[in-house]
Amino acid sequence: MTRPSAKEIAAIANGAGIPVDQEVASRVSDSIGPAFEGFAPIAGTLPFDLEPASFLLAQTVKVSK
Repeated sequence: MTRPSAKEIAAIANGAGIPVDQEVASRVSDSIGPAFEGFAPIAGTLPFDLEPASFLLAQTVKVSK
């Protein structure tokens, strides 16, 4: 598990149907990068994985009350 680059985040987000520009992809990379680095020593031992497109989806979904 390595820190994703802005290019990788843009590709994953686009594949998930959430197109992002390079600036947004860079911000996402900068914000979730520390999580990847923090979990690196125990990568593969947890029952989940970090995935950047879910981060963007959570930010763009409108919740109705």
